Amino acid sequence: MGRPTKENSLTPQDVIAAAIACLDREGESALGVNRVARELGIKPPAIYKHLDGNAALRRAVALSIWQQYAAWCRQRLNGVNSPCEMLKVGGHATREFARSYPPRYRVMMQFQLYSEDTVAAPLIRETLDFMRRVLQSYDLSEAKLIDAMRMVNAAINGFIAVEQAGLLTLERSTDASFEVMLDALIVAIQHIRDASVE
Repeated sequence: MGRPTKENSLTPQDVIAAAIACLDREGESALGVNRVARELGIKPPAIYKHLDGNAALRRAVALSIWQQYAAWCRQRLNGVNSPCEMLKVGGHATREFARSYPPRYRVMMQFQLYSEDTVAAPLIRETLDFMRRVLQSYDLSEAKLIDAMRMVNAAINGFIAVEQAGLLTLERSTDASFEVMLDALIVAIQHIRDASVE
């Protein structure tokens, strides 16, 4: 990545881009002020003018990755209107992002988004709006909607986490298993809709 000509020209975006470059090359252990400063060819105090330490750096990087992921999904979902197809395309988009950027995905999934955070709030709204669009045709109560959203999120991201950990070792295509899981989620959402217990 290009380096700023002097420390005074450094922006928060420069720091985040350098941190993501380090993350992609070296993994999560590279997400530190000292390592990113070396990447930029500057002294660590220059970064503190923009981000207050390792926790702030990690937060800024995670939020940036969430924004990248949202844009990635938006692009793949463009023109998809069927709720079932939206669920499948969204699931595949998430898995493709995780496969393309494994360290970014892990950092993103370890970061809790809070609605009080002005940067995170639009990402939370977009995620919730997408899930509501996927599930709207099932006419779910609010409690059942939450159950369905949690199930879909846990299934897709749980599958990806187990896959990234190298634990899917049986001789069957993981692609085939993922597709079966997405189909099963559609059936499970119908079960949640028809269940009498709230």
